[in-house]
Amino acid sequence: MVMGVKRRCRTVSVLRQVLTCAICIIALVALLSVHVQDITKLPSDASYKLPTQKDMGYQKLRRERSWTQEYSPPHLSEDPPNAHKLNGANGSLDSEKLWKPPPNRDYVPCVAPSSSYASPPESRGYLLVDANGGLNQMRAGICDMVAVARIINATLVIPELDKRSLWQDSSNFSNVFDEDHFISSLANDVKIIRKLPMELTTATRGVKHFRSWSGIDYYQEEIASLWEEYQVIRAAKSDSRLANNNLPPDIQKLRCRACYEALQFAPRIEAMGKLLVDRMRSYGRYIALHLRFEKDMLAFSGCTHNLSLEEAEELKSIRENTTWWKVKDIDPVEQRAKGYCPLTPKEVGIFLGALGFPSSTPLYIASGEIYGGESRMDDLQSRYPLLMNKEKLASVEELQPFINHASQMAALDYIVSVESDIFIPTYSGNMARAVEGHRRFMGHRKTILPDRKALVRLFDKVDRGTMKEGRNLSNRVIEIHKRRQGSPRKRKGPISGTKGTDRFRSEEAFYVNPLPDCLCRKESPFMNASLVTN
Repeated sequence: MVMGVKRRCRTVSVLRQVLTCAICIIALVALLSVHVQDITKLPSDASYKLPTQKDMGYQKLRRERSWTQEYSPPHLSEDPPNAHKLNGANGSLDSEKLWKPPPNRDYVPCVAPSSSYASPPESRGYLLVDANGGLNQMRAGICDMVAVARIINATLVIPELDKRSLWQDSSNFSNVFDEDHFISSLANDVKIIRKLPMELTTATRGVKHFRSWSGIDYYQEEIASLWEEYQVIRAAKSDSRLANNNLPPDIQKLRCRACYEALQFAPRIEAMGKLLVDRMRSYGRYIALHLRFEKDMLAFSGCTHNLSLEEAEELKSIRENTTWWKVKDIDPVEQRAKGYCPLTPKEVGIFLGALGFPSSTPLYIASGEIYGGESRMDDLQSRYPLLMNKEKLASVEELQPFINHASQMAALDYIVSVESDIFIPTYSGNMARAVEGHRRFMGHRKTILPDRKALVRLFDKVDRGTMKEGRNLSNRVIEIHKRRQGSPRKRKGPISGTKGTDRFRSEEAFYVNPLPDCLCRKESPFMNASLVTN
């Protein structure tokens, strides 16, 4: 009797253990099935992967590695280390709002010529152009020379690119731009030829430095009068030779057609740029940072914040030994206080965190070699590990055709920057202004313009320990930049009280903001005529 009871107890105990195991197994299977269902619901493009390590030579992420080395994306946390869902007084950050572009207020490109615009009249001669400066300075100058050729009834010869400047780039026009497309797309505006006719190669040329920011009267009277003596006029420089404002509407629209439609990059550059964009997109939405912390910029701006004494002396020596740079004695503290210095990589990291971007945000670094080497990027790298550039996204073999050609490498950065979800320039140089204007033309894509003068005051407080990274800093940074995100507004005129050349120099450049000349509002019964001020 007793033995029978014991057997029954053991049987019950075994059954309990079996049931417990079964319940655990069922729960585990149910949990796994939820994850499998979630994975199967991903969009088709989620299966896209960067080339394998075998194909691309990608290396695993290591703490001690160079930020410029190739790697596969690590698993990152959703929240930034110093900006946990901060959004000013609200205390929460809507991720979609963070990435949302500003309202374009129904502005669309309007660059078609007017009904009175005729085909190019009979040419009076040939215009040769020596484009000067870096890629974006040359782009703006070339587009202006298209308009000048129209004004003075000239046949435009494909411009010569700058081969003598700091960048020492041997590229010709066809190496950087799509020459055939440039010629054909402007056929109804200006006659363009590849080379000067053979019989005129030895002809005497009227060489002229066109006056900066000149209006239509200057070209129609002073420059056009050169046709009385010469069949060939050569523009010795192309940058900033045409006024930003007060030109005929058809001339302004021609400038936009030249810049945003005709002057496309060479097919090989366009294809590589698209490939870089696609690979960047495989990480998700991304920010393109124009990190202008390069030797030439620091030397000529006189900015030495957080640099060693040896580095500051090296930059000063470069400036003093560059004959064409006129300003030699620069106060670096004053420059920075006025907002004339590019943000440092460390400051960029603080800025992004204060805006609320999580550490998992992919960043594309559009720049040349960062001054100070790899260690200068350590702080930004620690905050935002997914730090990419063209050298990391592409193999050495893929970039080989472009290496040693500064303009072509800059063109790749330009494409990735224009196509980014958000563009943030750390300094208002030629590329920053060109990309900003292009993004405005393409629908006012989100472009955050750091208020460097206001930011350095906050950063200095953080350095002194009188302010900490966190809610207070975030509230201040967000408030300062609410109206600096690329919303539609009219191009800014000259600063009040300025005169002469300074007056033109203080104007917002035409290609930084082509509104109102090349952007018009779609008619709407609910249209509000006011414009957002940025």
